[in-house]
This record gives sequence, structure tokens and C-alpha cells, in this order.
Amino acid sequence: MSLDQKDVLHVAKLSALELSEQEAEEFTKDLQDILGYVERLESVDVHGVVPTSHVHGIVNDFRDDIAKNSLKLEEVAEMAPEFKGGGFRVPKVL
Repeated sequence: MSLDQKDVLHVAKLSALELSEQEAEEFTKDLQDILGYVERLESVDVHGVVPTSHVHGIVNDFRDDIAKNSLKLEEVAEMAPEFKGGGFRVPKVL
């Protein structure tokens, strides 16, 4: 993929960034280097490699989602410092 200074300036404008001429030149070179590296990665044979989201063997152990009875509204109201109209009253937060 080809990238020139005009592309970098366009992306900078979309990102609301102001770049000097020197910064635009430097970013153009840096981004060309990055894109070149990505192109090299595309040539790597990954046939048979299992995709992974992380390198550790950790697996989430979730509990079953079992519906069970919850507290009665009267019990909750007894525990609350201020309970009105079926809900907790809290100080206004701005």
C-alpha cells in the first residue's frame, strides 16, 4: 500500500490534528514503515495455526445462571436508609 504526505495530512485533518510540514514528513515515513512491516507479516504462512485471543492457558469458569428467589420489597425497604415509591432515595448528584 502506498502512502504519501497528502494522505497523512488528510487523516490529521479528520482527527483534528495540526501537523507542521516536518511532522507530516516524519509521520509519512513512520507510517510507510509500519505498513511495510504489516505487508511482511501478511506473507507469513499461518496455515494450521490456531487463532488465539491471549497466550495464557487461562479459561473463564462461569457459574450456571440459575434463577432463584430474591428479597421481598419489604425486606429491602427495611435495610435502606430512605426508601420511597419502590426505590432508594439518594442525594442529587450533579
